[in-house]
Amino acid sequence: MKNKPTLFGYGLTTKAIAKKLGGGCTFFDDNVKEAYSDEEGNHIFPSHLFDPQKSQLEVTTPSLKPNHPLIKSAKHLLSEYDYFAKEMPFSIWISGTNGKTTTTQMLTHLLEKRGALSGGNIGTPLAELDTKAPIWVLESSSFALHHTHTASPDIYLLLPITPDHLDWHGTPEQYEADKLKPLLTMKEGELALVPKGLNLPKTNAYVVEYDSNEFVAEYFKLDSSKVRFKAAFLQDALLALAVSKVLFDEADYELMNTFTLDAHRQEELKDAKGRLWVNDSKATNMDATIQALKGYADRHIHLILGGDDKGVDLSPLFESMKPLMLTLYTIGANNDKLLTLAKHYNIDSVESQNIETAIKQIDSVHTLESVALLSPAAASFDQFKSYKHRGETFMKLVRQLD
Repeated sequence: MKNKPTLFGYGLTTKAIAKKLGGGCTFFDDNVKEAYSDEEGNHIFPSHLFDPQKSQLEVTTPSLKPNHPLIKSAKHLLSEYDYFAKEMPFSIWISGTNGKTTTTQMLTHLLEKRGALSGGNIGTPLAELDTKAPIWVLESSSFALHHTHTASPDIYLLLPITPDHLDWHGTPEQYEADKLKPLLTMKEGELALVPKGLNLPKTNAYVVEYDSNEFVAEYFKLDSSKVRFKAAFLQDALLALAVSKVLFDEADYELMNTFTLDAHRQEELKDAKGRLWVNDSKATNMDATIQALKGYADRHIHLILGGDDKGVDLSPLFESMKPLMLTLYTIGANNDKLLTLAKHYNIDSVESQNIETAIKQIDSVHTLESVALLSPAAASFDQFKSYKHRGETFMKLVRQLD
């Protein structure tokens, strides 16, 4: 790392690299109109001024698309992972469409006593991780994996995937290929734990394909009845325990059960009457909502759904609702689309338009036996600042009920 690389995108990942190198780096960023220098002595230029002939090494922020002019013109492009490949300690990479943050947190929680650190997409750039730590647990986005060519995990854990970020990857096949890319560089004896039914590339890794929680529990000799989590979170916990079992031949259920889920992920609260409300505002895509519904399938569900769904076909979500005792309350930009789908699938539905109305409507019919679930399967920016703002609004309104 003697030569300071040219950095693409003035963001969290690249700024951390520049800081580690003591500043004085050159950045190119789409949002910059005129060149300037920051307080660290870095020089930030508009993207169009990049000259590949004057650069010997480029490191990109993960989010730049494959067809971005900077990516296409770079001659020596590395991802953040590639840049730190030689210094990276034993590493476990975790990816998937949903649940990768939770699984990364759960595994780090289990391995913290062994000195494990977590980073990557979870919010801590690799440049801020201690290279002398014995284990890195890295939440790995499909963007980062796409740009990575030489770095390789010691263990790769892929959670179930459903087509996502297609505006970035282009096709579901390319998205799947990027998710499976670490298998191309893995060595003999290294474990890859992946969902069954994917188009696996040729690999030297030892691949275990799983299709259910029961399979994971049986294969790794785990007792799922000792885990307090349910639905998608049970799978996250079992996969984390499986890695712990492989590495250290231990499954610490007690420690796993002390793990606390992030806010806005199936966060349960009781109102003044003791009725259950669940804030799952972080469910910003269809698959996350399907998983949430599975966790409460034994109750009548009052589901608040809607927002900016980015034009996704929501038919599979409505298919999953059919066998459930469920009433749908529609909010947000795709309100009309949801009502049309509900009619087509014969799902009991109520037009709410916004979260305040939905909570009032649910309050009049909610019982101690039912569950009120905010799991929108959509982004929040049509009516809120963020999914956190949406979740906080939901919690505040529930607490105000008498």
